[in-house]
Amino acid sequence: MKAALAVFGQALAHAASGQDSIVDFTSITGDTLARMNAADWYSDSRPGDDALLEPCHASTLDVGCGPGRLVTALASRGVAALGIDISAEAVTEALGRRAAARLCDVFADVPDAGWWGHAVLADGNIGIGGHPVRLLCRCAALLRPGGTIVAETSAPGSGSWRHPVRLRHNGFDSPPFWWAAVAADDIPAVAREANLTVARQWAATGRWFAELLPQT
Repeated sequence: MKAALAVFGQALAHAASGQDSIVDFTSITGDTLARMNAADWYSDSRPGDDALLEPCHASTLDVGCGPGRLVTALASRGVAALGIDISAEAVTEALGRRAAARLCDVFADVPDAGWWGHAVLADGNIGIGGHPVRLLCRCAALLRPGGTIVAETSAPGSGSWRHPVRLRHNGFDSPPFWWAAVAADDIPAVAREANLTVARQWAATGRWFAELLPQT
């Protein structure tokens, strides 16, 4: 994973210079499974961010915060927010823009576990660890009673998957690691397996979101 983080860090550093920085998630055989532009994470706001953050009125944990775009947006709304990421480059960039961020693995010791009103999984981060059910269960355990998970999904009909993948940036490939994607029409079944209920689903500017509640 350390080598994969090095490729990710290179992509972030390239984006920080103000240039487009394309990151491909490729299969072991080289097929492109997903494509992202790291420069989008450095903007003040991506199209659809307002719709994504609309449910977040209480303390919010941004899981896989990158350079801190969403944490900064939440703070500007007066919402207590913290970003966590396993990339030191990402956390350094987030702190540089005065976003509250911590170098932390969501599956390890997370600050203020059990206190969070919301956990956000944006920008493909529902794929962290390659096991969405396990990730959602972990996020639910970090919430206080009545808390919710706000997750960004892939487009309906795009198909869900979990595979070993490589990160490809600027001609460099990382070693393989596990990642996943969940399509909007599959999130109800994934949520049920994680003992969660889909409170609602919505879309904005070509992005799809779901708010999930732990079952009682």
